[in-house]
Parts: sequence; C-alpha cells; structure tokens
Amino acid sequence: MSDDRRPRVLAVDDEPNVARAYAIYLKEDYDVETATDGEEALAAVDDSFEVVLLDRRMPDLRGDEVLRRLRERGYDGQVALVTAVDPQLDALDLDFEMYLTKPVTKADLVEAVDRLVEVSRCGNALREQFRLAQMRAAVESGANPSKLEASEEYSALLERLSELTEQTDGIAELADEETLAAATQDLPDDPGE
Repeated sequence: MSDDRRPRVLAVDDEPNVARAYAIYLKEDYDVETATDGEEALAAVDDSFEVVLLDRRMPDLRGDEVLRRLRERGYDGQVALVTAVDPQLDALDLDFEMYLTKPVTKADLVEAVDRLVEVSRCGNALREQFRLAQMRAAVESGANPSKLEASEEYSALLERLSELTEQTDGIAELADEETLAAATQDLPDDPGE
C-alpha cells in the first residue's frame, strides 16, 4: 500500500446504526465503508481494504460464512470479528486476526484497527504469530478450560504459536519495533523454507 493514502476499512454489521457508528469512530484516521449484510460485504471487499470488521451474527449469510468465502477467494487482509457471540472452540476453525466482543467502545475499536493496520505491514511470520496469539486469547476467554485441554486444534495452535515465538524472539532482541518490522518483512511462512 502506498503511504500517501489512508488505510481502508469495511465495517459490516446487520444493524445499520452500528456499522455507521464504527465508521464515525474511525473516520479521523481511516477511509471507512459500511455494509449491512454478508452479500453486500462480499461484493464490497477487494484487496484495497486492509481491515474488515465483521459481525458473526447476521441473518441470511452469517459472518463465519462471509469470512470463509473471503479467504477462499484469496483475501489476505486483516479481519476482526466484532460480535456479541462469546468465542468458543469453534472459533479455532475461523481464519480471523482479532476477536472483539460487543459492546465495543470507540477507544477499543480504534486501538484494534490501529493494531491490525500495523500488523498488516509486518512479515508473514509476525502476522501469523499475531493471528494465533489473538485466536488463543479469544478462545481462552470464552471456552471451558477442560474443553481446551482436550482439544487437538487448541494444542496444535499452541505448538505453532510456540514455534513462531521462538523464530521471532531472536529477531526482537536485536531490533527496535520499526527495525523489527522491516527486518521480518520477507520471512517465509514456513521457517524451513
């Protein structure tokens, strides 16, 4: 993305007032468009959007399905699920970068989008590490601890997160935040590449 234009955000919520509120919260720093259903979101999203704020509970086409379709067609921007649904183990099946539980304050939303835009400019290993750390935090906040312990998906998430943390910790010790972002920009997805 060129540094001379503001990052684009799509706010998707079946409650038009909620989508408009998100746009108002973010308008100072971002170009924000809104959509009020899944089909409208799918029609609107292209690679020019760095962040999609996506409600999980929408009539007709639910947010989970919108997210799945976006990823299937190659959208690799940052997606935050913004929803009243507490995260459970089923969230491990979703390819999101952040999970926000409603109600969301202006400060929380702005901070979340700021972080997502910052992460979008990092290398793949750091992006994946951030995504997995956010996924871990989400499911740990909502899922029953005994179910987490029994979940193979959760164990795999922890293992991959540990691998990525080891990979990026060595770099972090050598660089400040700006240098770190530049140095890790071209890291391969797979440390063995």
